Amino acid sequence: MPPRRRATVPALRRRTLAAVSLALAGALALSACGTSDDDGSGGGSKSVAQGGKDFGKAAEETARMGTDARPGAFPRTVTHAMGETEIKSAPRRVVVLDVGELDNVVSLGVRPVGYAASEGDAGIPDYLKKAAGNPKSVGTINSLNLEAIHALRPDLILGSKLRAEGQYKKLAEIAPTVFSIRPGFTWKENYLLNAAALDKTETAREELAAYEAAARKLGADIGPDRPTVTMLRYMPQFTRLYAKASFIGTILADVGLPRPKNQQVNDLATEISPERIDEADADWIFTGVYGDPKTTKRDRAEDNPLWKKLGAVRAGQAKDVPDETWYLGLGVTAARSVLDDLRGHLAP
Repeated sequence: MPPRRRATVPALRRRTLAAVSLALAGALALSACGTSDDDGSGGGSKSVAQGGKDFGKAAEETARMGTDARPGAFPRTVTHAMGETEIKSAPRRVVVLDVGELDNVVSLGVRPVGYAASEGDAGIPDYLKKAAGNPKSVGTINSLNLEAIHALRPDLILGSKLRAEGQYKKLAEIAPTVFSIRPGFTWKENYLLNAAALDKTETAREELAAYEAAARKLGADIGPDRPTVTMLRYMPQFTRLYAKASFIGTILADVGLPRPKNQQVNDLATEISPERIDEADADWIFTGVYGDPKTTKRDRAEDNPLWKKLGAVRAGQAKDVPDETWYLGLGVTAARSVLDDLRGHLAP
């Protein structure tokens, strides 16, 4: 039997590029409105989207992931949402596939070489611009440009099963790829998972401890008579009241701020129509707007006489907040920014 011929390096590169091109064609055909920690999963996993069978277990499951490698030790094997990945040496060229991963790596002192932006906003979030450097665009969270990712020669790709489960195999052919289960209310667990891949676990733990101490201090400074808080967000498809299983929901819980009953649910959010805007009633209403306000139903909702009768509106305690940190940030840097904003409103 004649010996096998080994493929040459140029031949291997041609095959890889051909595979990436096919995957790219499929990726470009996918579109959804995946915004922050919502259920627009694009080419990802429906089971961990809002209402999916694995949604509620995502934080608990992510907490079990990571590595048992000693600090500084490479190669290391990281257990994650798609299995196990070996990382042979300390990553230097990292591509991130969502805002949460961007926030995570930047907070750990890593400037990524590539970044997938949120739908409708191709730029780096303002609060991360200075520290993030100048990562190249690799598409959006629901329409990844696999050729652009390949061209960056990454040695680590960080993303999530919710966003890109269907493209994981192609991404893993490009570079070691580590996926969390989903963004959003799992942000602390995701942070530690990303840190495990980067050998930055101790730094991540310190950052989380500092955040949690700041949240407790804010709760203490507000005092025992804490106001109820509604998280209202206008989006092109719907208007949402964000609940407990959301990024902002976890922050409010860490501070100890109570929520109206319709937001005390273990879900991402409840959806309301402009005619039901009275369901946003609370002592304080913090409003985010995703994208162009003209594409939402904000005007219709706030022209409703019911809006003007809300206690927070009459008291001047209905405030706009930055969407990119309160809803899109999904990481410790954004969480600290939200705490600062809350302090300015509730404990000046």
